[in-house]
Amino acid sequence: MTDTLKKYLFTDRRVRVVTASLDQSWQDSLQHVQYPEGVRDLLGELVAAATLLTANLKLDGSLLLQIQGDGAIALLVVECRSDLSIRATVKLRSGQSWPQGVGLQALLNPGGQGRFVAVLDPRNKLPGQQAYQAVVPLVGNNVSEVLEHYMKSSEQLDTRLWLAANDKRAAGLLIQRLPDHGGTLATDSELPADQMDDSWERAVTLASTLSYQELLAHDTDILIHRLFWEESLLELPPRSIRYFCPCTRERVAGMLRMLGQQETDAIIAEQGKIEVQCDFCGKPYVFDPVDAAALFTAPSPAPSADQAETRH
Repeated sequence: MTDTLKKYLFTDRRVRVVTASLDQSWQDSLQHVQYPEGVRDLLGELVAAATLLTANLKLDGSLLLQIQGDGAIALLVVECRSDLSIRATVKLRSGQSWPQGVGLQALLNPGGQGRFVAVLDPRNKLPGQQAYQAVVPLVGNNVSEVLEHYMKSSEQLDTRLWLAANDKRAAGLLIQRLPDHGGTLATDSELPADQMDDSWERAVTLASTLSYQELLAHDTDILIHRLFWEESLLELPPRSIRYFCPCTRERVAGMLRMLGQQETDAIIAEQGKIEVQCDFCGKPYVFDPVDAAALFTAPSPAPSADQAETRH
């Protein structure tokens, strides 16, 4: 598996280590879009972060991470489902220049109104149940710092992340201090506080030697060996990561039918065709006059279970 998430535990069960490496899935998400390099890399880092965090949730549903602000980037959003299928998109403000070397705060938060939003959306909600949403100020100079601030302030979990992305790969490393009591990973007996702190501090110190370039250049096994070769880690079964977007030509056709024949005929008369681009993946769908006419003569297909399940 080239697109893989792996989990490890320190032997005292007090520190979790998670790695994510996305190659094909990340390239698939970029197939129909072209972002400025700095924007693309920020999105890739958020994709890696969403994958790392989703793997630690006991949730049948989706985790959505959003970074929104008043800068040249209006919105970064990633959805990762519990099966580690991901999709992501960026909303840019028009008429903006993209100087090299500009960081997250300059691109998203020049007016200080930026926000980070995390949404937990269960797949099968109970009657009246709403998705859980947490909103915090946009604090941090990069995606890692934004997520660390969120985890500390909203989830009360000591978490450190190292994230990297380019046009070929998105990758990440997460280490997390596990709760002292309760949970499925709690040990049968308590450990002295200084021993638990020692495990955490040691993990942070070792992981902090990891460079951005190393994270992109090496696979998980090499990285874990380089960082933690003196530790006896418990390795959990790996999980595969994949790209998904539920958009289809049939979905777009259904949307056009809802728009109505009069409106679609007017677009055809003005433009000669109808072009619709998926808001998430950017995939284009084109309907010529014959296609448009057929929308209102052919029977409408019933939505599949998967289509009914996933909102777009």
